[in-house]
Amino acid sequence: MIRNRKNVYAVLILLMSLIVFSVSTLNAQESSNKEVVISGTLKWSERMALSILKRDPKLWQIDNNEKPKWDYKLGLVAMSFEQLYKKTKNPLYENYVKEYGETVINSSGEIMNYKLEDYNIDYINAGKILFELYQTTKDNRYLIAMQTLRKQLATHPRTNSGGFWHKKIYPYQMWLDGLYMGTPFYARYTVEFDKGKDLDDVARQFEQVHLHTMDKKTGLLFHAWDESRQMPWANKETGTSPNFWSRSIGWYMMALVDVLDYMPKDHPKRKELIQYLSEISTAVAKFQDPSGLWFQVTDSGTKEGNYLEASGSEMFVYAFAKGAKKGYLPSNYKKLAEKGFDGLVNKLVIVDPDGEIHITQVCASAGLGGSPYRDGSYEYYIKEKIKIDNSHGLGPFILAALELDK
Repeated sequence: MIRNRKNVYAVLILLMSLIVFSVSTLNAQESSNKEVVISGTLKWSERMALSILKRDPKLWQIDNNEKPKWDYKLGLVAMSFEQLYKKTKNPLYENYVKEYGETVINSSGEIMNYKLEDYNIDYINAGKILFELYQTTKDNRYLIAMQTLRKQLATHPRTNSGGFWHKKIYPYQMWLDGLYMGTPFYARYTVEFDKGKDLDDVARQFEQVHLHTMDKKTGLLFHAWDESRQMPWANKETGTSPNFWSRSIGWYMMALVDVLDYMPKDHPKRKELIQYLSEISTAVAKFQDPSGLWFQVTDSGTKEGNYLEASGSEMFVYAFAKGAKKGYLPSNYKKLAEKGFDGLVNKLVIVDPDGEIHITQVCASAGLGGSPYRDGSYEYYIKEKIKIDNSHGLGPFILAALELDK
């Protein structure tokens, strides 16, 4: 009996020790996390990346996610980390992406929370990180996942004129966002696995959006086009939504400069895509605020409620900088990009005493239709939630900073 009691006491003491050890370890991790100081001498791309790592040790935790998921926004941040690793060779950035890949794609190549039959073009975007993961790890799960996403594109529903629907739940609609979600992955896949046989189809997506969403008066592109003219937000004559949203135009411009990476110099569609980039860049440059930034509703300036928005501004900076560097745009666009980046740093970036940085004034989300219904009005765009450190503002910040080597 006494021996049994001694055993119980021993177990209790052991349990108490383990609890104390766990708590002290957690506290130590917490305090060491708080003690990380991010040097102001680092480039802005690394300062942002280290700030993200400090706040969210796992990539899927960004945006306060409670559990891992396959997601276009997380894919955007992951891709920016891949580009940062290429530049710095710091394994911290590569491992952040690798750990995310292993979490959201199982050993059989199945993608977490993915349903092909949803035909959601957003699902394709995170697939861009799989090319590098497959090349560096030779893990077949990433090849299988890429092939799954390519299968989606093979049967993805289209407008009568050949453009991918944004989602199955949005029939006959093309959104500017969808160009970024689908075409860079599609272009790279066809070049690396199919000898570029689908590049004409990639170009067709831009042709359709250019044809149907461009506003002749401003040169800007409306957020979306409904071929069926059935949506209440759609113009009954043209099918376009009623307003210009900077981030949607930013998605389109980033898609153009990224797809051109895979469009051979002798491809007949290459000049056409460069022309589209030139046209939209000319239009967007006209609406750059003296601060260097752009407004949430692109053409509405200081109209009541409008605000300088981070993510769209970052995307314009990225497209201008990359376009100028690659020779698609005149060299003066690099100056416009630098002015834009300086505006971000001076107006929208907060630096904590320990060097951690935050990006403010990020539109959390915007779309059309759905439930609750989004009507695409000016009032709708200015009333969507504005957040700090939302993922839409993190990835493009790193990409823009890298392009300008800031």
